[in-house]
Amino acid sequence: MYKHIISKENILLAYRNIKANTGSKTEGTDGITIDHYKMEKVDSFVDNIRKTLEHYKPNTVRRVEIPKSNGKKRPLGIPTMRDRLIQQMFKQVLEPICEAKFYKHSYGFRPNRSTHHAMASCQYLINRGRFNHIVDIDIQGFFDNVNHSKLLKQLHNIGITDKRVLTIISKMLKAPIKGKGIPTKGTPKGGILSPLLSNVVLNDLDWWISSQWENIKTRKPYTTKTKNPLLIKEKLKKMHIVRYADDFKSARRSSQKLA
Repeated sequence: MYKHIISKENILLAYRNIKANTGSKTEGTDGITIDHYKMEKVDSFVDNIRKTLEHYKPNTVRRVEIPKSNGKKRPLGIPTMRDRLIQQMFKQVLEPICEAKFYKHSYGFRPNRSTHHAMASCQYLINRGRFNHIVDIDIQGFFDNVNHSKLLKQLHNIGITDKRVLTIISKMLKAPIKGKGIPTKGTPKGGILSPLLSNVVLNDLDWWISSQWENIKTRKPYTTKTKNPLLIKEKLKKMHIVRYADDFKSARRSSQKLA
């Protein structure tokens, strides 16, 4: 897997993707933007990136605060351009592997999916299943409290088994933040790889909920026309989950009327 990440084709693709982003003009703590690399020859640029990864040590992340609509501010980390390029290289190889294992009703930070798809999925489940309750669930402080060790195990379980790749990701998670020091938990807000990693963390929860309330496995198939016989037998309330990042919508059916 590591050889695919450091391939010339993948490195140059990462460069093109970063360059096409408006954030390519934003400086990190070293004051460098994407324009810095225009002066390098292609082979020299590729070799320098490969050498950097041989003994990789992330640079300090610049911390800024972005105003929110409610008047508060959201902290955001801006890695150096070199580290953004490396994160993009990793994302391009890891994302297809993870996508094959992600749950179908997860819509946040995924290719060709958006909030519109999540809303359409909710509407479809409501109309098709006649659900009469929608519960909004938000995991408070999710991105700031991700356990690094557990995340690395989840990456291994999902198919990222290359030890060199996992070691570098571990270093990315512990990139020092200017004025804050080295983080012991959480995924860096503003990091290119962070959205993918957050979906890896929540993927186990997605599939667990699905196995309990949506797709219950049985030893032998049911031939009766009764829908969801195990739900009826165990007196479980039918429920479906739609997730966008750390925001869940739980559609449930209940005979109780709201006051």
